Amino acid sequence: MTGQTKGWIAIAGLGPGRDDLVTPEVSQVLAQATDVIGYIPYVARVAPREGLNLHPTDNRVEIDRALHALQLAAVGARVVVVSSGDPGVFAMASAVFEALENHPEFADAEIRVLPGITAMLAAAAAAGAPLGHDFCAINLSDNLKPWATVEHRLRLAARADFAMAFYNPRSKSRPHQFAECLNILRQECGLDHLITFARAVSTPEQRISTVTLGEATPEMADMRTIVLVGNAATRRVGRYVYTPRSVS
Repeated sequence: MTGQTKGWIAIAGLGPGRDDLVTPEVSQVLAQATDVIGYIPYVARVAPREGLNLHPTDNRVEIDRALHALQLAAVGARVVVVSSGDPGVFAMASAVFEALENHPEFADAEIRVLPGITAMLAAAAAAGAPLGHDFCAINLSDNLKPWATVEHRLRLAARADFAMAFYNPRSKSRPHQFAECLNILRQECGLDHLITFARAVSTPEQRISTVTLGEATPEMADMRTIVLVGNAATRRVGRYVYTPRSVS
């Protein structure tokens, strides 16, 4: 990240919530930044300082946010676009490259993606090792894709016996869809698969609960919850949940 007149963009993951889970690489680039862009709660996690301009914006304006970053970098700013978790997992890295594709005038922009600890991996670590074998991640929100696509991918993943991690399971605007998700899982997996609800992982409000699919209810999840569903071999050992690394 050098250059006297040309700016740059770093797309950074702030981790799942706890300050000590932000990587040293991300902390270093934030110290070099002139501008920080991101969703309001994520920008709020960045300490203000002299010479740093904070640009918090509301949800669902990711492409506008990304274009703003490209415009600032083009006039010499050192821009950090922040996401929670990892910026490449349902977050801002893809949005920045989409904006770049749509605006070829910024084709020579210097862009770097800085990985972070995802909520999915933090949740799995808090529970034990439920993602210890083949797994997939599915965003249950239908804001950017049809619900029919969500349902199709969910059924195929369950039939393939993947362990699964679900982002954005249940919101106030779509409380019914997670109930549909649970019904699909019961149809495809039966009632005995283990499902873990990991809420506000790595924060003081963290809550981890593991039940069977037969015991799960939609109210166990909200937008601060990562949901982890085991495969047919996933089991408990003491208070932990793990998926064996081998398949018999």
